[in-house]
Amino acid sequence: MRKTAVVTGASSGIGEATARRLAAEGYDVVAGARRRDRLGKLAAEVPSITPVTLDVTSQESVDALAAGLERCDVLVNNAGGALGLEQVADARLDDWQRMYDVNVLGSLRMTQALIPKLVESGDGVLVMLTSTAGHGAYEGGGGYVAAKHAQRTMAETLRLELVGQPVRIVEIAPGMVQTEGFAVTRFRGDEEAAARVYEGVPGPLTADDVADAIAWAVTRPAHVNIDRMVIRPRAQAAQHKVHRVSG
Repeated sequence: MRKTAVVTGASSGIGEATARRLAAEGYDVVAGARRRDRLGKLAAEVPSITPVTLDVTSQESVDALAAGLERCDVLVNNAGGALGLEQVADARLDDWQRMYDVNVLGSLRMTQALIPKLVESGDGVLVMLTSTAGHGAYEGGGGYVAAKHAQRTMAETLRLELVGQPVRIVEIAPGMVQTEGFAVTRFRGDEEAAARVYEGVPGPLTADDVADAIAWAVTRPAHVNIDRMVIRPRAQAAQHKVHRVSG
C-alpha cells in the first residue's frame, strides 16, 4: 500500500515544493492550505496530490482533515510565517498572537490530530519546519524567534515523549530561503522592502533545496532519525552575518 504524507501550508513556497517532492518519491500527498485555488492547480499538475482546504488555526478545520484520512505516514508541519520587524518594545500584540497561533498552536493541533495515525502506520515521521531563528535571536525578530524556539522545543519534547513508539521526529531549520511570499508577508506587502532582504546575496536557498532535505530525512530507514538539520546558503554564516556582492 502506498504511503500517505500530509503537508500543511502547501499552496506555495516550501510547502508546495515539499508536496511535489514527496509525490515524486512515491507518496500520496494530502496538500493542505487556505488557498484552495492554488492547491487545485497543484493537484491538476500532480495526480498523486489531493488538495484539502485547511486552516491550522481552526480546530474544526484540522479535525475535518484528520477524519478524512485513512492513514498518515508522514506529517510535515510547514504552515507558518513571520509578521513585522518591530523591536519588542514596539511590537504589535496581534502580530505575535498570529505568529504563535499559526506556527506553534497550528503545529500542535496538527500533531495531536495525527499522532495516532502516525503511530498506527508502524513507521511514522513527523517533520517540524522551524528556522535558524529557532536557534538564535536577532533584533526585530522577537515574535518570530519566540515562535520558532517554541516549535523547536516541541520537537525535542515529542522525541522524548514518543521514544519507543514507531514515530521519528525530525526538525528542519532553514536559514535564508527566497520564496515568493515569506518576506512580502513580513513586510506587510511591501515588495521592494522584501526584495532588499535578498539583494546582493549570491545563491540564497530555494524552496526546492528545503524540500530536498525534507524528502531525504523522511526516506531514511525506519531505525534512522534525523533529529535536526540546519540548512543555510553558503553566503549566510549566521543570522546576522550574510555575504553580499555589489551590483
